Parts: sequence; structure tokens; C-alpha cells
Amino acid sequence: MSTADVGANALGRRIAQLREKSGLKQSELARRVTWSPAVLSRVEAGERELADGELADVLSAIGTPESAALAGIVTRQWKHLPAPPLDHADHQLLWDAEQVMEELDAQASDEEIRPAFLKRINEYQADIRRTAQRIRRRQHNVAFLGAIGIGKSTAICKATGLEVDTGDGQSAPVLETGGGGVTVCEVSLKAGPEYGVIVTPRTTEEIRADVADFADQLRRGMDESEAGAGDGDTLHSVPREIERAIRNMSGLRVRRRKDDNGKPIRTDPAKDLAAQLPSSRDLVVEILSLMELPRRDRREIWFEPTSSKRPLEWLRETFEQINNGRHAEFSLPRRVDLIVPELMDAGELTIDIVDTRGIDQLIARADLEEHLLDSHTVSVLCSGFNDAPEQSVQHLLERARAIGNPQVDSHAGVLILARPSEALAVKDEAGIRAESDEEGYELKGEQVRTALSPYDMEELPIEFFNSFSDDPQRLKSFVFERVESTRDGFRRDLRAVIASANELLANVDMQQVIEVQREASRQVETWLRNHVDPPPVTGHVHDLLMAEIRQAHASTLNAAIKREGEWYSLSYSHQLGFGARRVAVASLRDWRTEFKGICSNLLSTHPEASELLTQALRLMDQSYDELLKKMQVAGGALYTVELQRAQVLWAQLSGEWGLGAGYRDRVARRQNSWFGEDNQAKVEQDILGVLDREWQTVCERVSAIFDAE
Repeated sequence: MSTADVGANALGRRIAQLREKSGLKQSELARRVTWSPAVLSRVEAGERELADGELADVLSAIGTPESAALAGIVTRQWKHLPAPPLDHADHQLLWDAEQVMEELDAQASDEEIRPAFLKRINEYQADIRRTAQRIRRRQHNVAFLGAIGIGKSTAICKATGLEVDTGDGQSAPVLETGGGGVTVCEVSLKAGPEYGVIVTPRTTEEIRADVADFADQLRRGMDESEAGAGDGDTLHSVPREIERAIRNMSGLRVRRRKDDNGKPIRTDPAKDLAAQLPSSRDLVVEILSLMELPRRDRREIWFEPTSSKRPLEWLRETFEQINNGRHAEFSLPRRVDLIVPELMDAGELTIDIVDTRGIDQLIARADLEEHLLDSHTVSVLCSGFNDAPEQSVQHLLERARAIGNPQVDSHAGVLILARPSEALAVKDEAGIRAESDEEGYELKGEQVRTALSPYDMEELPIEFFNSFSDDPQRLKSFVFERVESTRDGFRRDLRAVIASANELLANVDMQQVIEVQREASRQVETWLRNHVDPPPVTGHVHDLLMAEIRQAHASTLNAAIKREGEWYSLSYSHQLGFGARRVAVASLRDWRTEFKGICSNLLSTHPEASELLTQALRLMDQSYDELLKKMQVAGGALYTVELQRAQVLWAQLSGEWGLGAGYRDRVARRQNSWFGEDNQAKVEQDILGVLDREWQTVCERVSAIFDAE
């Protein structure tokens, strides 16, 4: 590969990075290579290509180990894996993987190769591609998950420096904060070239449904005797942050004033409008008309240097306007991205901070559980100090274990947000109060680990942070450590695969005929043949959904029903997908453990077959994880078709709203009865058929690498 193959822009940026890291000024490096500073400037800007000899002169003049390494990096030929950026920290590890891929490819081209050996090579190549791709990607998310009102947004802004001086010696976070129920949607903080806000709006249909909920709420007048009373729920049909935005966008804000005697008077133009329009449809149309959605078509806005405001002050005010529906050009957001020039200095990595909508009820939300399943997201599970770990966090962890989420242990951490004096109130076993915040943190940490032990997660990293007094570096370090920990896991996985593949290649002549491998193969294949049909399933795919229905707020359940099962706080398809995955875990978990036990025993009695058995264990884990993902997709997709056809069901469930106490129980009975009907019973059998087929595929895939003949 020549310098032209690398690309002038990429090479120029890398030279500039190496020069700056070495402490050289552009003029000094230019002098060393006898160039004018203008020529070097054009090279670093990517405007002038370098000849190979010129590159050697520049790198030699910089004179660092990294510059010397670059001379070899630019000559590398990548055939099997995508070439990583020149400044990638794991360039050498990825190159090691590329070289192993080349050797495996050469072995696979042997015309006399045995089928089982070819299968093993193919599996190694697929494994290397998968793990290398994880390392090559350098963008990570850090998602903060937790209950409303515990201070997530404040902590995020403190750690990232996104605070505005209020002029009274205090500072205010850029993200709008309050007593909970403030942020209308998920907010992502990203590094970019300048300050800006990018909004992904809700669809017109989603907004129409929200307005219909608001109209229903107005129509009922929030009478405590209405539906849901007795269920222990508020009767709000729409979350208060959504209601606030709708009122602001439509100009139907509640108005408060005082009469001549100083007595407060509250007027609600929305209720007045509802009284004037007895038809619910007309009320919805009128509110939508007042919101003027067609002219709210702006998607982004950027800070103007000519503004009289400071950038963070502008960002805070702009976000607050959009979040509350007070910006005339923006619609109701589904997601907001705040762009700032500097977020967190993570070196070569890009870290986006995600402030999720606070959890306001003990129900599993799709948006949160998707973060827990993403390979490049660190999930920071937040709790208030006194309630740590909060029930919402425990609920997420319990469900993660139930569906066999393999990433919670490696990709999650617990953050306990303390307020002043809370740590000092903690007592030890003798009833003696902590003498310092650190001692209080330590004592509380022990209590939290005990609470996490039922989920086998007492080893999860735990950090404490008090936004009022702790050094922000404390939280930043925790975030960086969690991200780097996930990357260390990626590196360990790739190194392990490379080592095993190299062991295979080092013994090519023996590996295809060695007797001890045949003996191990016979034992493992016998187990696989005897376990090709999954054990009988206990429970139903819809059990998780029914559990969530029985504990959801009545208003949340009603909102989901009105949207035919798809509401951001309660998604039927998400719950059914998780239910299908949980059924698979319950059915196969013991067999997977048994298979691991057999391989582990053989490893101790047949050490010469360690590479083969290690590959079998890794292949079983990968195949099992893929099976769970397919079950999750099948559970959501197959039931969705039936739910879309179930217009009679939705009409019946909608009719239960407004009939007094016991609303959730009535819905649960009707919903459960629907799942027992023939069509839905057949869907469940089809999902279990997916389980049977996919498990057989797992057994065949693992069996194919063994050569017992």
C-alpha cells in the first residue's frame, strides 16, 4: 500500500496528531525536513499527497515510537477486514487478526481439507470478523437510567461541565431539571463542531394520539371517581411533560392571577374549550389546529457567534423552549441531540451521553432495555441514595437475567446519587453513624451489593456522586472506566480467538487426525444428538406482558390500548418479544450449563483437545445468544400481526375505561382470554416451533466442527 492508497486527508491528520503529541510546532517540523511551513500545512490539511520517501522523512523528523510505527502501518494490505483509521489504538491487534484471517483462508483453499476442519476454519473467520468489528467501532454511548427526580440530569451536566453561571455564585445545568417529569423525551449529548440542537420530531400520528389523550383527560375533568380511582393511580391520561408541551404549543396554558383581594384565580382555557366543544373529535381537531404543526418544520438550530448570549446560556434557553413546546418552529420532539464542541475528552473514542426519560412507574420500557442490550452502550443505573438500589433498577436487572442478557455484567454500573448529609446519616452494624461521606458511601455500598445478590450482580461496579459537593472528575472517571472496561472485554475476546486460531494453524497436520480429539468429539456429539429436541416449555410467551399489565398505571395501560398496544411506556410487541426470549432461556438454560460442564470435564481429561473444546464452548455461547435474539424478534413480530387484526379486542378493552375501580383487572382478564383463543394459541406454537428449529440449528452448528469419524 502506498501513501496514495491511505488517502491524503487521513494521512495528513495523523501526521498532525503525531506532531502535536510530540510537542513540535509546525514550523519546527518543517525546518527539520527542510520544507516551508506552508508545504507542511498543506500536507497536514490533506491538500498535498506525500511520496513514500517524503513520508519517511517526516516521520523520522518527528522521531517518536508512534511515528516510526506509522511507517509500517501505511504499507499494510487489508484483504479480509476493513482497514481501521490510522490513529486507531488497536491497529496492531486488528492487523494480527487480519494476518490470521489470511492464514485461515489459505488453509481453507486446500482441496483435501476435511469438512469438519473447513467448518472450524469458517467459524474462526466469522468469529474474528465479529469481534474485530466491535473493536474497530470507537463510538460508545453512556446511558443514564433511573427514576424521575433523583438528579440524573444535574449529575450529567456537572460531569460534562454543561453548566451556566447564574450570576449569584451558583450554576444551573444546561439540561432542564426539576422535581421529575421535566424532560419530554430522551436527550443525547454529542461532541460536534459548534453549539447546536438537532430535533427528531414525533410523527403526526403520534402527536394526534397524544392530543387525543389530552382531550380525554379534559373531558373527564380529573374526577377522582372516574376510571382508575381505586387502582392507586393518577388519572392523567397523558404524561405531565407531554401535557405541558401540548398546552404551550396550542396556547392553552393555565393562567393564574390574583383578584383585588389578593386571592389567587386559576383559569384553564383548555377546559373552557372542552366545554364549548362537546364532540371529542372536534376538540382534538381544534387543539391540533391551534398547535399549527405544518409550520413547526424546523429540525435543527445552531448558535450564532453574533448572539449577545454566551453559548451555554443560549443552549440552555433553546433546549428549554423546545422541551416545553415554547419554540414556535419546532414540533413535539421524539429525541433531542445537544451538540457541543467539547463534551468529554476521551482521546480517540467518541462518547455520547444519553439522558433517558425518568422512570415514573415500575414497568419495563423498550427504550431502556434496548440500551441494556446494545454492545456499545454502557448503562449507568441510577438510584437516589436512601432507596438504592431502587425498585426500578432491580426490575431492569431481574428482567435482564430472565432473558439471558449477556452484557449486563460487563456493560452496566450502578450510580448512587447522594444529596448533602445523606452519607453521614448511614449507620454501621453497631448503630454508629459514618464519620465522613466516604465512610457513608462504603457502608451504603455494602447494603447495595447485598440487595443485588439475588440477581447475581453484587460484583457490578458501584459509584457514588453528590452533585453539590463531589469533584466532577469522580463521575467522569467512573464513566471512562466503564467504557474502557467494555473495550478491554472486546480485546480479550479477539485475542482469545486469535490465540485459538493460531493454535489450530500451528498443528494443521495433526489436528485433522489426532485421536484424542476424536474421542472428545464422540462424547460431545453424543450429548448433542441426545439433546437436539428442547425440553418442554413452562409458562407462556405472554406471561411477561400480563405481569406488566397488572402493575402498570391505569392511564398508561389505557394509552397503550388506544394505540393498539404500542405506547412508549408499555409496548406489547416489546413485552411479547421479551416473553419469547424468557421462555427460551427457561427451556434451554440448564442444557447450556450441562454442555459447558461436559466440555469443561473433557478439558481436564483431554488437554490435547483444549483448542477444539474451547472453540466449541465459544461457538455454543454465540449460537445460543443468536437463538435468543431470534426468539425475541419472533415473539414481537408474529404476535404483532394478530394484534393489528384484533379490532374487536381493542374496542372491548377501550370500553373498560371509565367503568370505575378494577380497570386493570378487567383488562387483564379480557387480554388473557384473547391469548387463549385458537389464533393466538397457534402463534405461540409457531414461536415454540422457532425455538425447536433454532436449537436444532445450534446443535448442528456445534456438531459440525467435530470430526468423530
